[in-house]
Amino acid sequence: MIHISLEMMIFVIVGGFLAAYVDSVVGGGGLISVPLLLATGLPPAVALGTNKLAGTMSSLTSTISFMRSGNIDLKAVKGLFLLSLLGAVCGTMVLRQIPSDFLKPLVVIMLILITIYTIFRKSWGASSTFQQYSIKTALLMGGAAFGLGFYDGFFGPGTGSFLIFVFLMLGFDFVKAAGNSKVLNFGSNIASLATFMVLGSINYSIGIPMGLAMVAGSFLGSRMAIRKGTAYVRPLFLTVCLLLIGKQIWDLL
Repeated sequence: MIHISLEMMIFVIVGGFLAAYVDSVVGGGGLISVPLLLATGLPPAVALGTNKLAGTMSSLTSTISFMRSGNIDLKAVKGLFLLSLLGAVCGTMVLRQIPSDFLKPLVVIMLILITIYTIFRKSWGASSTFQQYSIKTALLMGGAAFGLGFYDGFFGPGTGSFLIFVFLMLGFDFVKAAGNSKVLNFGSNIASLATFMVLGSINYSIGIPMGLAMVAGSFLGSRMAIRKGTAYVRPLFLTVCLLLIGKQIWDLL
């Protein structure tokens, strides 16, 4: 069991708060939280498991915040939640057999396309036009929920951004797309967290304090998004996409 200094714990708590503030709206918090945990000296597998513990606490908080504000379409996501959870279980099991590094170039390409598309569709996501699923869109969303849940369990970076993009394509505005994506992300987080717990790959003495800080960051971040709306969420979404692209390219180099 690794024990860290008080100064490092404060660093982890502050970093966790900032990570959750961003992640609660558009995802990408792992860009901050995972390097922080690795800096404490945790082995990579334990750092990922500890991050998943804190991230699940954060994800639950933002899900509740968006739900209480009416910015989650429960009819649209209730069935998708289970598919996302099931996909993450499958992805995490496959990860134990196959390395996931081969996905990095594909993730970079997808994030670049999403960013370009969002930049040029300036009014996209300003208002919600979604009414109900057709058979075709229901099947597509079921596949997307399972597939992105699998991706989250297998690899992870950009899951929140990909989920938001999918809900934007359905006609949701940015705030509701963010709220809906949090529900599915929470489902995949639960599955991955359970796997890490079974494997014993979590440092609770670091993960719980970090998680509590992330709960606070998630609450404030989601409240800010709900209050300021699309004018706040859209540029934050684009910023996180660009940071994710940069991080993945850096890893490739």
